[in-house]
Amino acid sequence: QVQLVESGGGLVQAGGSLRLSCAASGRTFGSYTMGWFRQAPGKEREFVAAISRIGSSINYSDSAKGRFTISRDNAKSTLYLQMNVLKPKDTAVYYCAAARTMMAVTTTGSYDSWGQGTQVTVSS
Repeated sequence: QVQLVESGGGLVQAGGSLRLSCAASGRTFGSYTMGWFRQAPGKEREFVAAISRIGSSINYSDSAKGRFTISRDNAKSTLYLQMNVLKPKDTAVYYCAAARTMMAVTTTGSYDSWGQGTQVTVSS
């Protein structure tokens, strides 16, 4: 399994931006599809975005489309999530995850490794 560490969360006002990063250990980062998920208090973990091994396949949730951008740098073993026009409903703990698949899968069960999460809080 790959070890994942998220960073970049914080408190931001509505309409602001944040960029999350996820650093992966090991030399096999490029062999994983990577995804971002989030979980708000009292709610189930939900899919946000996913990117395939070389970025040829990308998926977004409806709530992320047009505002969030997922990207990866395989040379740096790092995954990113640029979040713009943030809304209070985006408040959640954000997790990165790795999946041994070729396509940018969207279900939590497809992912084998998870980070510890980073808190994003959007104030109104």
